[in-house]
Amino acid sequence: MSTENLPQSPEQPPRKPRVAVVFGGRSSEHGISVVTAGAVLRAIDRTVYDVLPIGITRDGRWALTADEPDRMAITERRTPDVEELAESDQGGVVLPIDPKNREVVYSEPGSVPKALGEVDVVFPVLHGPYGEDGTLQGLLELSGVPYVGAGVLASAVGQDKEYMKRVFTSFGLKVGPYVVIRPREWERDEAAARKRIVDFAGEHGWPLFVKPARAGSSIGITKVNDLSGLDEAIAEAQRHDPKVLVEAALHGREIECGVLEFEDGPRASLPSEIPPPDAHAYYDFEAKYIDSTPGIVPAPLTPEETAEVQRLAVDAFEAVSCEGLVRADFFLTDEGFVINEINTMPGMTPISMYPQMWQASGISYPELVEKLIQAALRRSTGLR
Repeated sequence: MSTENLPQSPEQPPRKPRVAVVFGGRSSEHGISVVTAGAVLRAIDRTVYDVLPIGITRDGRWALTADEPDRMAITERRTPDVEELAESDQGGVVLPIDPKNREVVYSEPGSVPKALGEVDVVFPVLHGPYGEDGTLQGLLELSGVPYVGAGVLASAVGQDKEYMKRVFTSFGLKVGPYVVIRPREWERDEAAARKRIVDFAGEHGWPLFVKPARAGSSIGITKVNDLSGLDEAIAEAQRHDPKVLVEAALHGREIECGVLEFEDGPRASLPSEIPPPDAHAYYDFEAKYIDSTPGIVPAPLTPEETAEVQRLAVDAFEAVSCEGLVRADFFLTDEGFVINEINTMPGMTPISMYPQMWQASGISYPELVEKLIQAALRRSTGLR
């Protein structure tokens, strides 16, 4: 029998790659992560990708959340929360630890688990511990799922300011003076640890900046002008991390530079400058996100200074073996550029400096997000 006149089944359109945007988390930067996720969700081209928003609550539950970027914004000086976006207060998302199975499952107590389909790439926009520090990256490596951004080692080094500085120094990058107070040292002999800081201040002068060694978004940082404020500053830093970093004040202009991975390797953006905020002692959390202190893009540098900070930013990216993206922060002092830190998953809110620097460099926010997803898809998982 001829089949020429039989109706032909329509060809199924190819499945669009699915991007899981993972945000929130257990760190003190939970709210800023949600704001970043809103911007990323808004920028992803839905004609090209399917999107699965997954929020991690402050207590660590992976929640299926509403795909509503407009609800992920700072309102009335308050950052949003995953719990407000979760579709259930009990249901959880499970990512199988099986490289041959990328099927994401959603389950609620007393209900049959529901398959949500395969995930092709994860876009993690978590900041701080339990997300930006290599822990999530290790889980994704075990699961065999490609993901945006740095691998396990680079994420861990990029999160720990002490070891970040050690790596920079070993690669010839100039860092400012600092001293580290480890938790056992403080517990064993608080007076001796305090004396180390006082001796450090005697050598480098006040003020000092006391900060958690493994936190970001300027959370937990205190500018200490004399000995009377030291204990309170240490207690504040230890609220976020038992290991404390104490830095001498660097006198100079704050310059930032973005690095983005292209097919032929990493390139640096035009740099930006962070002017001293009028209403704040330094560029703290409120100056960054609540009062939205504007940066200057591009930074008013000489062509030689611009080229130098771009070179140093790429050098920092390579020193830590980063992938995807980095924001490198410097001080331009009388002795030249001093690197302060890198951020392996910088804030990508609409007002964040990283996307603004790339916008000034000719890459729009949606193009930036697309390049990050494509860079992740090009890489295979494995040791990174």
